[in-house]
Amino acid sequence: MSKHPTLLQQFRSFCYQNNAADIEKAIEYFAVFGGMGWNVDMNKPLEELIEEKILANYRYLHGDLTKITQSNKTHHALLTALAVGDRREHSAFRRANLQRREGEASAEFLIKNGLLIRETSQEEPADENEEVSDRLLFSAPFMRFWFSSVSPYYKGIKEGDYTEVKERWENTKQAFYEPVYEGLVIALVKQSFKEDWITKIGSYWDKNGEIEILGQTKSGKIIAGSCKYSKAKANKAEVTKLQEKCARAKLNPDIFVIFSKSGFSSEFKKEKGEGLKLFALKNLRTLMEGLSEKDLLLNTNKKY
Repeated sequence: MSKHPTLLQQFRSFCYQNNAADIEKAIEYFAVFGGMGWNVDMNKPLEELIEEKILANYRYLHGDLTKITQSNKTHHALLTALAVGDRREHSAFRRANLQRREGEASAEFLIKNGLLIRETSQEEPADENEEVSDRLLFSAPFMRFWFSSVSPYYKGIKEGDYTEVKERWENTKQAFYEPVYEGLVIALVKQSFKEDWITKIGSYWDKNGEIEILGQTKSGKIIAGSCKYSKAKANKAEVTKLQEKCARAKLNPDIFVIFSKSGFSSEFKKEKGEGLKLFALKNLRTLMEGLSEKDLLLNTNKKY
């Protein structure tokens, strides 16, 4: 396996390996097990699989991971802070109670050893004196699950008591899926612009706010987008909120993109056109199209 396959490459490999058919289920199971090359029976409930494949094998998985982290408490504190926080480097240092020099050294170690990837904001700050913290992302979705929902509850797990883990997961799982959705929506947007293709795309953030999707096409058009995950259908208000975010960031996009997991109001659908692209959950299915053996990533992790 290449050192850092993209999220989309990992997702397609996961879907091919596990015969995924339902896009929502595929994303949810991938958010927990992605990047490890494990066979996952997607006919079983996710919570049952978490207990069977992860919690029951805690000692072995913990042993494998500590070979990478060297059982270093600083590394574990930073990884947990990143897994449960906003993914920004400096806020993770604060959450983990690390001095900046200590945190930076830990981050570089974890990047070098393949657990983390550094991501920069898509737009340079207007004020060159304003420092915008990078994000530190987990190279594999499973690692984020482990350090957010398993590792902090090791005492109970080692004793066979999974109560805390199950309560934590039940209370946080919907929000937990969102960064994976965001990454896949960015991949979807990128592949949707075929003629005036996208030359760069990612997320934008500064000290005042965040724009989930910001990109630029070959002709120089600016794309800005947002993602909505609630059960309510998105309406025109989503564009207004996105426009306000862009104004605060001093950005003037040519094209707005809205992803809504639950779709859009009839009125809002009428607004779409060259300057407004709308994507729903069903559109993400295109990321699963044409799967074949060539999508399968070679993975040498132990199988659980």
